Amino acid sequence: MTALPAGGPRIGLLGGSFNPAHSGHLHISLLALKRLRLDQVWWLVSPQNPMKPEAGMAPFEQRLRRARDLACHPRVRVTGIEAALGTRYTVDTLRALRSRYPRGRFVWLMGADNLVQVARWRGWTSIFHTVAIAVFPRPTYSFRALAGKAAVRFAGARIRESQAAHLATMTPPAWVFLHVAESALSATAIRDRHG
Repeated sequence: MTALPAGGPRIGLLGGSFNPAHSGHLHISLLALKRLRLDQVWWLVSPQNPMKPEAGMAPFEQRLRRARDLACHPRVRVTGIEAALGTRYTVDTLRALRSRYPRGRFVWLMGADNLVQVARWRGWTSIFHTVAIAVFPRPTYSFRALAGKAAVRFAGARIRESQAAHLATMTPPAWVFLHVAESALSATAIRDRHG
């Protein structure tokens, strides 16, 4: 894990359906800004997550609007850029962003629940080789995530938490697990409560 050349904005990428956006998304975004010393966090609201059914998915514009209402922070930018790029899969979105913003120092932000199942994502090993990754704890998932396929496969690329502030400047693969206050909120639970 060598350092990338200095310069360029340090941007955290938080992808997902945001169905709906909730304070847990904002919680990890603010932690990422601080712990990873990021300049911005971009919420990538997916037009349609290929791993989730369309049934029960709120309209894209509605999810974008709610996310923008919630984010309400000068360094958190809500975007529907995947729709503009025409990408469906994270691996393709990341390649397109790296091409469009070559000076950007991107860090993919994910919860431990996603680290558990990232090995099912299209091109998942390419994701680890494309951007640095920061993983946040989620109740009941953290131990499984750290013993899972992705964590084991990229064990040699895991950095110490004390190095997290330098993650954005490291050459992928590089990832960190951040032991921070957990948010138990989930979009599924919110939908179930209001459904």
